[in-house]
Amino acid sequence: MEIKKAEFVCSSAKIEQCPQSERAEYAFIGRSNVGKSSLINSLANNKKLAKTSGRPGKTQLINHFLINEEWHLVDLPGYGFAKVSKTAKRKFQKLIEDYILERRQLVNLFVLLDSRHPPQKIDLEFMEWLGECQVPFSMVFTKTDKLKDNQLNKNIKVYSKKMLESWAEMPVFFATSAENGAGKTELLNYIGTINQGLVR
Repeated sequence: MEIKKAEFVCSSAKIEQCPQSERAEYAFIGRSNVGKSSLINSLANNKKLAKTSGRPGKTQLINHFLINEEWHLVDLPGYGFAKVSKTAKRKFQKLIEDYILERRQLVNLFVLLDSRHPPQKIDLEFMEWLGECQVPFSMVFTKTDKLKDNQLNKNIKVYSKKMLESWAEMPVFFATSAENGAGKTELLNYIGTINQGLVR
């Protein structure tokens, strides 16, 4: 699948403000500064679609984008080390939880993970929570262009070993780079395959 048209729909501070639409939604989430906006822009072939920033915690609302006039790509606030107040963090956390648990249009959640780092406690706990809540998700390793192939494979093996301590099998995962487009086709084809199944 190729994204030929991507347009911003709205930003929502509450789940009630999200689009009243029956279209399938694929949401992207990750720790602050994991490269989420850059990856979204790469997938959509539009460098200005999602706002990128060197400052963690830039995304503070739920952002909906209409893709190919068929489905919604959703940019969720990051979690983790954003330099915001505790009150703001609680608000973001509630916003994220409300969307993930209550948004019935959500088909799959893509959890972004920096491929350069070992498994992080906050990411593992977040995915554990998704499993307990039976939320369909996939793992997306980002910034793979920063690593040599053997180091990337080594890091993913370490992650897989860690995941298999509590999971029956490794979730579907993608190795991506917003810089060179690695993993882009595979990820979009995955969404396309799911969409085809939903139509039947």
